[in-house]
Amino acid sequence: MRLRQLGDLQVGAIGLGGMPMSIEGRPDEARSVATIHAALDAGVTLIDTADAYHIHADEVGHNETLIAKALGSYAGATSDVLVATKGGHVRPGDGSWHVDGSPEHIRAACEASLKRLGVEAIGLYQFHRPDPKVPYAESIGAIRDLLDEGLIRLAGISNANPDQIREAREILGGRLASVQNQYSPAFPSSRPELDLCDEFGIAFLPWAPFGGSGAAARLGSTHTAFDRIAQARGVSPQQVCLAWMLATSPVVIPIPGSSRPETIRDSVAAADLDLSPQELATLDAS
Repeated sequence: MRLRQLGDLQVGAIGLGGMPMSIEGRPDEARSVATIHAALDAGVTLIDTADAYHIHADEVGHNETLIAKALGSYAGATSDVLVATKGGHVRPGDGSWHVDGSPEHIRAACEASLKRLGVEAIGLYQFHRPDPKVPYAESIGAIRDLLDEGLIRLAGISNANPDQIREAREILGGRLASVQNQYSPAFPSSRPELDLCDEFGIAFLPWAPFGGSGAAARLGSTHTAFDRIAQARGVSPQQVCLAWMLATSPVVIPIPGSSRPETIRDSVAAADLDLSPQELATLDAS
C-alpha cells in the first residue's frame, strides 16, 4: 500500500477504525479478529481504537483488548503496525457518551490503555474530545506530560476546531502528530481543520468517512456523483470516496470503520485508485 507520514512514522494511506467491532451491534469476536487480520494482510499499518469503544460499564477498553489479541494471534509481522488509541470519553454502560478531560482521568486512562495493549509506550495517543468543564490547555498539558515521560510516542487530538489545533500544537511544542475529526461527503464542515493540518504538515485522520455506520451502505444513493464514477470505474462508491479524500491532501489518512473482512479489503483498494482531475472536480462540486 502507498504510505503517508504520521509524525516521524510512515503508515499505510488507509487505516482501520476499530469502533464497529466493539460498540452496539458488534459482531462476534472471531469475525472481528478475521477483519483485523484481513486489514493487516492488505497492508494496513494504522489501527485506530479508544478505551471508550465498548458497550457495558465493566468492559472499558473492549476494543483495545480485541486489537491486542488479534495482533498477538496474527501469523505475520506486526512490528510496523501503529495502534492509535484515545482517552477522554467515558461510557457508563447505558448507551450514552460523556467526556472527562481532567488531567487525572487522562493519565489514568493512558496507564490502563498501556496495560490492555501490552506495550511500554502507546504509538499514538489522542485526546478524544474537548471537555467543556476543563480548560483545553489543561487536558493537552496532560497529553504533553505523557509524551515527555515516554508513555506515548506520538500525540494527537480528536474532534478539535482550528483554534484548538493551534493551541494544542503550541502546548505540545510543535509535536502535534495528528488530528482526527469527522469528515465525509455528508459532513464536509471539517474542511477548515483539514486545510490547517495541510498547512502545518499534521496528519488528518477522517473518522466516519462514509457518513457513519448507518449511512455507509447508502453513500452511492445519497451522493450520486460518487456512484456514477464508481460504476464507470467498476469499483464501489466507498472506494471512490476514500480516493477522493486521499487526493485532497497528502496529510489525509482515512480510518474507515469496519467489522467485516470484505469491507476493509474494499476500502484498502482505494489507496491505488487514482481519480482524474475531471472526476475530482465533479466530486468536489457535488
